[in-house]
Parts: sequence; C-alpha cells; structure tokens
Amino acid sequence: MALSTPKVLVTGACGQIGSELVPELRKTYAKENVIATDIKEPPPELKETGPFEWLDVTNRKSIGHIIKKYQVDIIYHLAAILSAKGEQNPSLAWQVNMIGTYNILELARELGIKQVFIPSSIAVFGPETPKVMTPQETILLPKTMYGITKVAGELLGEYYVRRFGLDVRGCRYPGIISYKTPPGGGTTDYAVAIFHEAIKNKKYTCFLREDTVLPMMYMPDCLKAAIQLMETEASRLKHHTNFNVAAMSFSPAELATEIKKYIPEFEIIYQPDERQAIAETWPRSIDDSAAREEWGWQPDYDLPRMVEDMVRNLMANLNK
Repeated sequence: MALSTPKVLVTGACGQIGSELVPELRKTYAKENVIATDIKEPPPELKETGPFEWLDVTNRKSIGHIIKKYQVDIIYHLAAILSAKGEQNPSLAWQVNMIGTYNILELARELGIKQVFIPSSIAVFGPETPKVMTPQETILLPKTMYGITKVAGELLGEYYVRRFGLDVRGCRYPGIISYKTPPGGGTTDYAVAIFHEAIKNKKYTCFLREDTVLPMMYMPDCLKAAIQLMETEASRLKHHTNFNVAAMSFSPAELATEIKKYIPEFEIIYQPDERQAIAETWPRSIDDSAAREEWGWQPDYDLPRMVEDMVRNLMANLNK
C-alpha cells in the first residue's frame, strides 16, 4: 500500500523564512498538504497556492484545532519575535517565543506529531562565548530576551526528545539574507536593507560599525538546511535541536565593497545605534562541523555569489 503524503504545518509562515519555506515545501509535499499559518495578512503567493489559517501560537486551543483539522504530521515552528523587536517588547517576545514553543511541543506530544522543526539562532551566544569558530558545545549566556528564549527552546526541545521520544530538530541560524522579504526586525537585517537602499537611493546609513563581522547565510542555504536536516535519518543524529550552521562571515564594510562592484556610486554611512551592543555579543564565525558530519551540511553561497544574486534579483524586482 502506498504511503500517504505527510501534512505539514508552518507557523509564522509570513515571516522572512516562512514566506520562502512554504513555497519550497509545497513543491515537495503538494500545495494542499502544506498549511501556512500566521497572525499577519499573507501575501497572495501563500494564500492562493494552498491552505492558510489565522493562528496565534500563544493560543493552544487554536493550534490543536488546526492540527486535528488537517491531520498534521510535521510542524515547522517559525513563529517568533526577533532580537531587536524583542528588546523593544521583552514581554511579547517571551509570550510568543516561549509559550508558543511550549504549546507546539506539548500538542506535538499529545497528538502524535512525527517531526517538529524549531529554528534556533546565533543569538543563543553571549559575550563570554568564543567569537571565532564558535564551537558546537560552548557557553550560552545571551543578553537579549530573544537569545534567552532560543536557549530555553533548544533545551526544551532536547527534553522532549529524551523524555518523550518526540523527534524535534533545529539549527542555530546566523543572519539570513533574502531579496524576497523586507527586513524583519533583526540585528543582522542591515545586510538586507543595504541592498534595497543601494539600488533605490545609492546610499545607506548602517546601524552597525563598519568592522562588525557577523555570520550570515543566504536564503536558499537557509531553506536547504531546514529541509535537509528534517530529511536526515534519525539514527545519524547525535545532536537534535541546536546544530551550528555556517555559510559566510563579513562586515558592513566588506559587504559594501562587494556591492560597489555592481553599483559603483553606492555610498555607506555608519551611525551605530542600540543594535551595535547586541551585535557585539554575537560570534564572528561559526564551527559547524557537527552538522557537516551528522547530516552532510554544506552551503552553496559565499559572499560574492550571494551579492551577485541579490543585486540581480532585486534590480529585476524593483524595475517591474
């Protein structure tokens, strides 16, 4: 007898990662089997290409209703308040990031969900963490509410793996860069905004210092990491919810230099704000050898290839 196609639920589907992960998942599982959910109005490409449901992840009853309605097998739990917005409203960050995650894990346990993906972040690290080639196992003392909730989320996920046998997986994403979605309130979002401003206005005011090196990843690699990790045979994994993943590291000055190859008249001004303090608690580069060994992680994009693709696609989109 043929196996039925899994039903996949995505929370936070209108966010930076979700808005691109949903279409990718719909290619694999068929449009009707991937249920996008969010508290925001979805873009047409999400709403018109498959099921969409309004969902507040702090409302456990609503989550349970949707899981039962669609007979969900797999959850990608992306709903979260990011670093900079989390500092503006720590209480909301706690409610969404912690209560939301607990609700997802509890319902997954109760209702027999097969797999749960919960992304973590380099925000789990703090100033005491080694900044160069940050190890897989290291000091986790974040100084932001976002980072605190992500550490707790990793530990909670590991608890559900060991205590209940729930298949929870996740990776610590660096800053994510995409031409399809606007900046979403993260400290690394300068690396998205800079392209929009370079193309539209030939000038950008950066909220980080020019020499602030941070780990980054291009969206195609972000999606690849999530899907590849979830498709890996469980027996291969020694870690579960906290894989370091890396692709490239650069400073605003290095990024600006690369952009000038395509937009020679581009100018950048540096006016560091409160986000500089957040960035200084994060690593400069990441050791992702555990992900490479356990599930074959390998990024496709470095800085030059990412910039070329960003500029080409954004110019095409903005000139439509």
